[in-house]
Amino acid sequence: MSELRFAWRGMDADGREKRGKIIAADSLSARTALRREGVIVIALDMLGAAPPPKAKTAEVTLFTRQLAGLLRAGLPLAGALELLAGSATDGGLPRIVRAVARDITRGVPFSAALAQHPAAFGALYCQLVSVGEMAGALPAVLARLADDRERAASQRARLRAALTYPVMVLLLSLAITAGLLIGVVPTFKTIFDGFGAALPAPTRFVLALSDGVATIGVPLVIGCGVVAVVLLNWMKRSPDARESADRIALRLPLAGKLLRSLAVARWSRALGTLLAAGTPLSDAFDSLTHATGNRVFDRATVEIAVRLRNGERLAAAMRAAGCFPQDVVQPIAVAEESGSLDSMLLDLATLADRQVDERIGGFASLCEPIVITVLGALVGGLVIAMYLPIIQLGNVV
Repeated sequence: MSELRFAWRGMDADGREKRGKIIAADSLSARTALRREGVIVIALDMLGAAPPPKAKTAEVTLFTRQLAGLLRAGLPLAGALELLAGSATDGGLPRIVRAVARDITRGVPFSAALAQHPAAFGALYCQLVSVGEMAGALPAVLARLADDRERAASQRARLRAALTYPVMVLLLSLAITAGLLIGVVPTFKTIFDGFGAALPAPTRFVLALSDGVATIGVPLVIGCGVVAVVLLNWMKRSPDARESADRIALRLPLAGKLLRSLAVARWSRALGTLLAAGTPLSDAFDSLTHATGNRVFDRATVEIAVRLRNGERLAAAMRAAGCFPQDVVQPIAVAEESGSLDSMLLDLATLADRQVDERIGGFASLCEPIVITVLGALVGGLVIAMYLPIIQLGNVV
């Protein structure tokens, strides 16, 4: 049921007039929410349908952790959801939680109510909640979901920091170089014109580069910005383009292995958690299509699911997909024979997480000397090229 936006006018407990807007399922719900806030409603006008609610990943993780704690404390599910929704009226997550609570009071299962909001609760989340409902272990499943989401968020933050640092320093280096070429090199050119002698090749190159940057630098930057925006929009609209970008990222010299380990860790943990919760192997893959955040692995997951339904073993299907390392496929083949696939997948996820942490640390340590070297080479090369004619002139004199 879609929610509505209302404009209201009322008075608070001190008799002061107040106005505002509220989102609720109907006018009665809006009046009830305002009454809880101590507002006596004088006028309530419907403005139309409210925009779909949105929730941030961190908000969903915090909600999962808090809900697990409340359920462990003995609160009923509907009451816990109402408590978590609080008194907020316009927030994305409180609106979603209130909608889920309304569905539950009408007899809808919790997992099915969550599935009505796929942008906030993915297929894997809903599948695990469904398993927890059927097994009577919903608090434990929610706590494990919160742990996994917090671990993934921490890895994303560290990976983003490791990749952002060298890019920002490189951009700073280019900006400093461009500033020197535009603001400093022309001054030297005026001095060199009075020498009346042939300039060294490095100096001539820097002077020509300075003229080029001054002439086409601004149009070039604008053109690159336009191209970047067009490419980003194209990638957002084209699944094939996004998959190609992810495939290229996996082949990068330094970041490729890191991104592959991160995808393997997420995939193994998601599948291992589903299997440990009692989900059949063939059914588990229905919830894994977006578990890794990498479209190459997402496509491989779909292909593996098809091969499993055709009677192929998991290890053979993973090997045929071509994106899983051999040191991941081989232990899974052994685990299939011994009947310990769920525990092996979780162990592999833990190992892959450790590799991710080590590679992030190594990547960050390696980037620092590289960016310092690049910055020094750019600035130092310009300085040497500009002073080389003066040094040669001093030797002649």
